[in-house]
Amino acid sequence: MATDCANYVRLIQPFNKTHVYVCGTGAYHPQCTYIDLGRSIEEPAFRLLSHAVESGRGKCPFSPREPFTARLTDGDLYAGTSVDFMGTNTAIFRTSVHSSKQHYIRTEAYQDHWLNEPEFVGSFSIPDTHSVDDDKVYIFFKETAVESSQWDKRVYNRVARVCKNDVGGKRSLINRWSTFLKARLVCSVPGPAGLDTQFDELEDVFMLETKDSQNPIIYGVFSTSSSVFRGSAVCVYSMASIRAAFNGPFAHKEGPDYRWVEYKGRIPYPRPGTCPSVTYDPLHKSTRDFPDDVVSFMRGHHLMWEPILPVSRRPVFTLVNVSYTLRKLVVDRVDAADGQYDVLHLGTDDGQVLKVVSIPKENREPEEIILEQLTVFQVRRSLLQLHHYVFS
Repeated sequence: MATDCANYVRLIQPFNKTHVYVCGTGAYHPQCTYIDLGRSIEEPAFRLLSHAVESGRGKCPFSPREPFTARLTDGDLYAGTSVDFMGTNTAIFRTSVHSSKQHYIRTEAYQDHWLNEPEFVGSFSIPDTHSVDDDKVYIFFKETAVESSQWDKRVYNRVARVCKNDVGGKRSLINRWSTFLKARLVCSVPGPAGLDTQFDELEDVFMLETKDSQNPIIYGVFSTSSSVFRGSAVCVYSMASIRAAFNGPFAHKEGPDYRWVEYKGRIPYPRPGTCPSVTYDPLHKSTRDFPDDVVSFMRGHHLMWEPILPVSRRPVFTLVNVSYTLRKLVVDRVDAADGQYDVLHLGTDDGQVLKVVSIPKENREPEEIILEQLTVFQVRRSLLQLHHYVFS
């Protein structure tokens, strides 16, 4: 614990062309401020703005060891983190980094159908249509599945989404998300008799931008909690499949044994999870304008019924029966003589970086080629971060 009582920087996010927003644990008293980088690369300033220090609660975890994610976009910080010293009150928060705006919004506390012992992995801001009112933030995490029985606790990978213009409800869900939905993210290898090999522990996620800002490609690296074998896999997802899950049926708990089933009742209008915008209905200018039945539905229907499956329904890269586990992922799209390839840079828990390419084959499994394998540290230790830089 003694080594934890320092200021571990957990968050660095670009704020504008000259400043970055940073948060640290501050000896279990998280704080945030700005760093002035200066106006030129030749003469960097790198000056901490001590007069702008503010509380990091709801923005940064208290502990240096707690998994969390955060994304600064349009002056608002979206963070999946805990808000207490013990790390038990976890939530997805939105707070403003402008001192003039103090409004916050979050998931409900201690409600397992919202979040159930989550471990946050990554988050991205992705536009949905040509209207900025439809922009959403996607949060990737793993949690104890509410669908599993109390005798067979399972961890499921999730992707949740919220509307950026969500301001909560008017009479209910005040300062709570009124557009929060989540779906299961599956990465598995199809097997005989329909028995899939599940990679059920999401370790890292990477968004590969494309020419279409509304449709980036999502890469995830997964490990397995299986006691039978040790392995890792990389799965890739399209935004079309992610949106299809959120536009599909809701999950619902009903019956004498309260089992999770597909909800087949009436869905209120506008469809729960839809952002208030002229794209769908100009009468609803804010989430506070949503009818009571929409807000009431959203209080108990956060989970989608259909899972999100990877492209081609299988991983693009698997690694089994080795002594290490894949932990981090960065993807780079490169041009070759015969087309474009996505090169995977994979960090391991023993300090290696693997450079991998997956070559698609017609009517066959893709060919996986390890181009390079580097040992980064002399002493075995896990890689904590991999970063992606673009030079032009």
